[in-house]
Amino acid sequence: MERESMEFDVVVVGAGPCGLASAIRLKQLNDELNVCVVEKGAEVGAHILSGAVFEPRALDELMPDWRDKGAPLTTEVTGDDIYLLKADSARQLPGALVPKTMHNQGNYIISVGNLCRWLAEQAEAVGVEIYPGFAAAELIIEDEVVKGILTGDMGVGADGQPKDSYMPGMELRARYTLLSEGCRGHLGKQVIARYHLDADADPQHYGIGFKEIWRVPAEQHQPGKVVHTAGWPLDGEGSGGGYLYHADNNEVWVGLIIDLNYTNPHLSPFEEFQRYKTHPVIAQYLQGGERTSYGARAITKGGLNALPKQHFPGGLLLGCDAGTLNFSKIKGTHTAMKSGMLAADTVAAALDSGDQGGGDLAGYATRFEASWLYEELYAARNFGPALHKYGALMGGAFNYLDQNWFGGKLPLTLHDTKVDHLGMESVAQARIIDYPKPDGKLSFDRLSSVYLSNTFHEEDQPCHLKLTDDSIPIRVNLAQFDEPAQRYCPAGVYEVVEEQGQTRFVINGQNCIHCKTCDIKDPSQNITWVVPEGGSGPNYPNM
Repeated sequence: MERESMEFDVVVVGAGPCGLASAIRLKQLNDELNVCVVEKGAEVGAHILSGAVFEPRALDELMPDWRDKGAPLTTEVTGDDIYLLKADSARQLPGALVPKTMHNQGNYIISVGNLCRWLAEQAEAVGVEIYPGFAAAELIIEDEVVKGILTGDMGVGADGQPKDSYMPGMELRARYTLLSEGCRGHLGKQVIARYHLDADADPQHYGIGFKEIWRVPAEQHQPGKVVHTAGWPLDGEGSGGGYLYHADNNEVWVGLIIDLNYTNPHLSPFEEFQRYKTHPVIAQYLQGGERTSYGARAITKGGLNALPKQHFPGGLLLGCDAGTLNFSKIKGTHTAMKSGMLAADTVAAALDSGDQGGGDLAGYATRFEASWLYEELYAARNFGPALHKYGALMGGAFNYLDQNWFGGKLPLTLHDTKVDHLGMESVAQARIIDYPKPDGKLSFDRLSSVYLSNTFHEEDQPCHLKLTDDSIPIRVNLAQFDEPAQRYCPAGVYEVVEEQGQTRFVINGQNCIHCKTCDIKDPSQNITWVVPEGGSGPNYPNM
């Protein structure tokens, strides 16, 4: 069957905060532009997962009347508690000793998924075309210029053959293509490699972030309260931090972020998160409550030092696809939105000047470097490297000095040049970690957790988790590292099983919640995540 083709001025890949902000801004600047947003989730917001405490700075710029338009920002932060945890104790840090970037006055506890649903309504109201359930599977590249995208074919069987329901994907051609897929975007990864966008940057760094939504007894609920923690359970084998946010409607949102540079192959990020909830500081808010949602997502957290060049022939790489998250604030939504708005300014100016598309939008770099986004990321450039180099205590002291005394302008720049997937210890060297069994009250198993993510994939479709070499999981990863995919995956996708005397590596692709951790953390870099059929994956209601 022949592919249909549609022409647009701009195609935006990904209906997250960045992509939707860019689309709205484009229409604000030039109502005549034909703008299309494609989203692989079944609906806008279905694949969005974030803590989240939201700084409204970019939204104020994009839509100053957001309050009148009913934006879902209803729970203003009322207070910050920051704890340094040990296994059997906790110490609350006084506000004066906390880096000022972690104070949240004027910010809101929000569901970013619901923010995206609202932004999509605003985008459609100004004429943006949004197509949920369509995965951007491939780039259209002609003469080394990106000319748009191909959406994925529908109705292809696991054997690669068309089924009766087969429908070929569409060509969505554009004068410019904006990639805003979120962390470790499938197409973003390709353009970085093809155009060597990271040639002058530090290696990118990642974490895996977990989140659960709990409905708790009213007497345990304090709307607007923000809790952040460092230390236990990540005080020996890994680094990261936890959070607990009191949203509205007697909901508490709890999560743990684990840096993906850990070296012990026995470490299980999922199990660490389950342990985290049992600490008395966290458990006091969850006991007697009901867990209603679960999810996990990789986070791009290398900051300014790891930011690749964001312009390439025919398009721009934006938001978390590039890595604009401000790790010193643990916030990436407002920075992603600003990235998208700067992209819109750049594209609109180019097209208004008579540009027919396909050029290298180097003007984006000039706008970026003149913006508060660059200023904010520059001030935070040392935050992550300090923690990785010096640990939570000394790194935290450095960051307090840098942020509170010097405003992020210390006359030195720290670099973290170790790639996250490298340096994993062999199982013979590593300490075995004995995780407790889930109690079904505060801690749970993977499969019951995945159930709460509303994940669905049509089983008769090609596996979207591709192995470069089928032999590596058993021959290399199992032998050296006890195949860590069994543990780093938060959804039970990967298993090592014994069948008829043979050891096999099994991929349960239908469990995948699209977190991208395997694409990042596999020590052999043997797993590539590609898009499944559009509409597949999790369907997060309020994440």
